[in-house]
Amino acid sequence: MIINTGSRTDTVQYYTEWLIKRFKEGFVYSRNPMFPNKVTRYELNPDVVDCVVFCSKNYEPILPYIKTITDKFNTYFYYTITAYGKDVEPNVPDIDKSIETLIKLSSIVGRQRIAWRYDPILLTEKYTKNRHYKTFNYMAQKLSPHIDRCIFSFVEMYQKLTTNMPEIILLSDKDKNEIAKNIGTISKKYNMKIQTCATKENYEQFGILSSGCMTSEILGKANNIKFRKLKHSGNRKGCNCMENRNIGDYNTCPNGCKYCYANQNPEIALANYKKHNPNSPLILGDLLNTDEIQSGNQKSFIITCEQKKLF
Repeated sequence: MIINTGSRTDTVQYYTEWLIKRFKEGFVYSRNPMFPNKVTRYELNPDVVDCVVFCSKNYEPILPYIKTITDKFNTYFYYTITAYGKDVEPNVPDIDKSIETLIKLSSIVGRQRIAWRYDPILLTEKYTKNRHYKTFNYMAQKLSPHIDRCIFSFVEMYQKLTTNMPEIILLSDKDKNEIAKNIGTISKKYNMKIQTCATKENYEQFGILSSGCMTSEILGKANNIKFRKLKHSGNRKGCNCMENRNIGDYNTCPNGCKYCYANQNPEIALANYKKHNPNSPLILGDLLNTDEIQSGNQKSFIITCEQKKLF
């Protein structure tokens, strides 16, 4: 199975102490967002965890400790660095600092385990198409030697986004095609592999690979392992990622990004963050007497040496 540490919150930036303790103690609890009284226990054991996937906008806090995980587990790292400033991402490091940290991470874990995420792409009067091209080119030049690939997506217009970010200019199909063409051209210039994330559109004519960022092929190649053939059900419409188990929680990320889908609003996320107990097996709060704890259905999908002989 795949453990996902960061799709619901920036665990690495804000909960590193908790995360390292969970791996040291060998288990973690995850509360069901749909049924809050139901809690699942996952064993953090390389015998049943095929890969640990990280998603963050700032890996600086975990750099001194990351080898305690990478020395035992297969891993893959998604590092989001966008064109936006503090007006859109209030608590995210600036571009140059983020580039510097990614290069440090790459020197520790290897470029084959890192994907740079340039998403979501959105337009405002300040963040124009030309600004995206200029910023993407600047970052691609510096990052391409240190990453496995770049992944981008276009912003999804969730209902709350119209309230949190009314300045967004809706992207037309023409806009998307123009942006994809330019991103594809820049990526080719730096010999950088580029692909989409959860898009229904096909941009292969621009040298852009189709969606699927957490696939058995990507995770397997990065860690020199091979998975059994699995159906990639995805996490949402248009997503081709492997099935994974998330140990984070919604409404707990203090980054404050205006386009965020995982937070209802920044105030709720900050209030929840203050409830965090680094010694708890849960990322948010503590276990309650009313909680129902169940064991996660964990099994490995890696083909072992013995299985390879059979195949």
